[in-house]
Parts: sequence; C-alpha cells; structure tokens
Amino acid sequence: MTTTLTRGRPRAEAARTRPPGGHLRRAVTRNLRAHAFLIGALFCFALFTWYPMVREIVMSFQKVRYGETHWVGFDNFRQIFADPEFWPAWQHTFEFTGIALFFGFVAPFFTAIVINEFRHAQSYLRILVYLPVMLPPVAGILLFKYFMDPGYGLFNQILGFLHLPTSDWLASQDTAMLSLVIVSTWANMGSATLVYLAALQSIPGELYEAAELDGAGLLRRIWHVTVPQTRLILSLMLMLQVVATMQMFTESFVLTGGGPQGSTTTVVYLLYNYAFNFDKFNTAAALGVVLLLVLGAFSALYLWLERRGGEE
Repeated sequence: MTTTLTRGRPRAEAARTRPPGGHLRRAVTRNLRAHAFLIGALFCFALFTWYPMVREIVMSFQKVRYGETHWVGFDNFRQIFADPEFWPAWQHTFEFTGIALFFGFVAPFFTAIVINEFRHAQSYLRILVYLPVMLPPVAGILLFKYFMDPGYGLFNQILGFLHLPTSDWLASQDTAMLSLVIVSTWANMGSATLVYLAALQSIPGELYEAAELDGAGLLRRIWHVTVPQTRLILSLMLMLQVVATMQMFTESFVLTGGGPQGSTTTVVYLLYNYAFNFDKFNTAAALGVVLLLVLGAFSALYLWLERRGGEE
C-alpha cells in the first residue's frame, strides 16, 4: 500500500502542476481532427455524388446553341418522348431486367444453399464462386465474346458435340438478349452468392433439426425455414438487382453495340448514344433524369411495401 501511494504521488503532483486549460485544449484538438476527417469525406461525397446529380437535373432543362446555354423548359423531355427509339429502349431494359432477375436472383441463392450443405471445402468454393467478380468486367465480357463466336466458339462446339443446332449467339435477335443475361449473371453472381451464404449461416441449426424431426425433406426445409429466415436479405437483394440490371450498359456496348437491329439497345445505351454519338448532352441528361425518377419510384415502392410488411 505504501509502495502504491509512493508511485502515485508524482502523477498527482504532475496533475496539480498541469496548466488548467490543458484538458480543454486536448479535447478541442481531438474534436477538430475528427471534424476535419468528417468534412473531408462529406466534401468528396458531395463533389462526386451529389454535384453530378444536381448538374444533370439542371442540364436537362437547358440547351447549348452557338456556345451559349439557354433555358428551354421541358423541350429536352418532349424530344426524348418523341424519339422512336425511346419506348423500345425501355422495353429492352425491362426484358433484360426480367430475364436477369430470373437467372441472377435464383441461381446465386441456390448456389449458396448447395455450398452451405458442404461440411468441408467451403472456403475453396467461396473463392471459386467469387473469382469472376475479381476479373475486370470488360475482360470477362470479351472472354464470353470468344466463347460465343459462331465459328470457333466454345458454346457452338459443345452444341455440335451434342448434335444440337448451333446458334449465332450475338447476331441473332432471338439469342442476343439471352446472351447478355448469361454474361451478366456469370459476372455478378459471386457477390450475391456470398451475401446469401452469410445469411444462411446465421440461421440457427435448431430450426433445421426441428424440421427434420417433423419429417420435412430438403425442399420443405428450404421453403419453411430458409426462405422465411432470409426474407429480409432476399427482398433487399431483389431491389438492388433490379436497380443494377436496369442500368445495364457494358455488356450491350462491348458485345452487341446495341444490335442486332437495336434489339439490345437499353435506356443507358440510348443515353450514351445521345451524349457521345449525337453530341446531345442535354437530351442525355433529360433521359438520365427520367431513369432516375423511375428507379426512385421503384425504391420508394419497395420501402413502402417493406414498412407495411413490418407493421403487419
């Protein structure tokens, strides 16, 4: 006890001799540093996220003539609604979204269920599934362009080996959109699979044991245990995938160039044409605003349904 008091004495004496404003100064310095980091993050977020959105909205009501910017009201919106390519582009976008959801929403979920059933080698399977995500998107798409070549492509070679009719995957209107969906699903299913797998591994094992004792088979366990326990993740991933697939551009740009005969021209691809092929940046901004409103309405509907489901 004596030793403790002796060792603590110099600290107490130092505290008594410390300037009265030292603690306040350190607190102010610490808070200023924290606020400086926060302001820097907010500045970057505002500069690269909020400013382009606000600038796009402003540009959608303007037009540049002879180097001068004029306010034109809703003229840009009237122009895109009168464009004969406008409604087909929405049709192709919804078509891609519907097919991509069927494959891109179901396939990762069942892949996660299969991986979750393995007792060993789960880490290797996770890496294997996630590998396509680590590839640069354009490199992966070009790989599939090679696979889908009508002459020497791998897909037609497999069909020929099975004595099935081959296809001109990217040049035929019947298979071009499906080909884009296959590429998009392959490139993006790794991330979704890992999210589903994390949700599956958080389900208590007692629920599956109770279901087995009640005589439930694999499909009934999935329907009555897995799906209800992962409902929140499933609905969130559904919304994120709808938002992502409606903005599809890279696959169409690299593989088909919007063809054949405009059958893969989506809304974002049409926006690209306005801006960089027709030099109509204000018209492209108007189309971007329309897409923003559609996705915002869908997100608001999703939140309303989620809140209503939670209240019930």
